[in-house]
Amino acid sequence: MRLNQTDLFSEEAARLVVPAPSNQLLVSDWPLSTAGLSDSWRELLSDFWRSPAGLILDEKLRASLAAGQVIFPHSPYRALALTPFEKVQVVVLGQDPYHGPDQAQGLAFSVGAGQKIPPSLRNIFKEIQRDLGTPIPSGSHAGALERWAEQGVLLLNTALTVEQSIPASHSDWGWEVLTDNFIQALAVHSAPKAFLLWGAHAQSKASQIEALNEQGRHLILKANHPSPLSALRPPTPFMGCGHFGQVNRWLKGQKKKPILW
Repeated sequence: MRLNQTDLFSEEAARLVVPAPSNQLLVSDWPLSTAGLSDSWRELLSDFWRSPAGLILDEKLRASLAAGQVIFPHSPYRALALTPFEKVQVVVLGQDPYHGPDQAQGLAFSVGAGQKIPPSLRNIFKEIQRDLGTPIPSGSHAGALERWAEQGVLLLNTALTVEQSIPASHSDWGWEVLTDNFIQALAVHSAPKAFLLWGAHAQSKASQIEALNEQGRHLILKANHPSPLSALRPPTPFMGCGHFGQVNRWLKGQKKKPILW
């Protein structure tokens, strides 16, 4: 059978179609399912989505998805799913998800399997190596931090979604109201926790934690962001901060297992 020119162009176009990123949030994913989340996370989420801030955020996200915007990640609640509320021992605050295809997986600083380790995460690994003497991870899953989350390290971005190629595009949309609620609920909870606040954005949450830190039961550590732009900058450089060893010594003092960073 002979193909005419239209057929040939159609076949060529089909070969050139770029597949959707594996971590893209789809219209069919919204509203997000809370199946598998602990009751405490589900209650906080339910209260938020019924609030004025939640209703506004829901409207914005629905409109963005309907307009065909590419939004990451596919699983914004993944940090909550991997680290049940009652199991949280350490809180690491990020800002918003990575904005490139296949990078963000719902955990702050973490990237999907097979992805190049971003500069900030590489500096985190370098500091762990300096602090604890452990080798820098290698292999296809090196940058995937599920192994931390499953030990009770909540890797929480303060905004849970982002538009492709536009960093901080969903900041100030209302996610921060929800994640502030998370932070305050964790600080109120009786179990002691370590809060790692790297950079000005994360440290802006310190007052919320300190106000609820009765009898000083929580460990609050601050340093610059691990980005190459600030990791070595005084007065509190990230490189050399020793946070990972401090957290493990503190956990041992709580009669808990140290984190295998």
